[in-house]
Amino acid sequence: MHCKKLLFLLIALCTLTAVDGWAQKQDQAVAQAVEKLRKLMIDPDKAGLDAITATQLTYGHSSGKIEDKAAFMEALTSGASDFKTIELTDQTVTVVDNTAWVRHKLFADTSDNGKPGQAKLSVLLIWVKQKGDWKLLARQAVKIQQ
Repeated sequence: MHCKKLLFLLIALCTLTAVDGWAQKQDQAVAQAVEKLRKLMIDPDKAGLDAITATQLTYGHSSGKIEDKAAFMEALTSGASDFKTIELTDQTVTVVDNTAWVRHKLFADTSDNGKPGQAKLSVLLIWVKQKGDWKLLARQAVKIQQ
């Protein structure tokens, strides 16, 4: 009887360790996708942006403006939305099945349509895993009040 309890405990511990390792791996994969997106927003590449975003993307700006995938990509590649630097802080990642949400603060130097500026935002990103890759499905930002 004692051996059965010990075996059960060992199996439970191994299962929990495996689940925790899988969760950490998923969190890291999402964080890597966020970092790839950050870099693409500074140095936009149409193929890269297309690959990291879901077809159904809805991208909400802190101004209330909402863009679909095509408009989001056009704004970045045309320079209408031009990020010179982007720093992300206080990032959290939560993964549930094939969906993840990321919250962070974004501080950026911008040059939208050639006009220098700064962005100080709190951002929510929704990611979905499609065909093994994390794709940005939705984004909403709000201005941080100083």
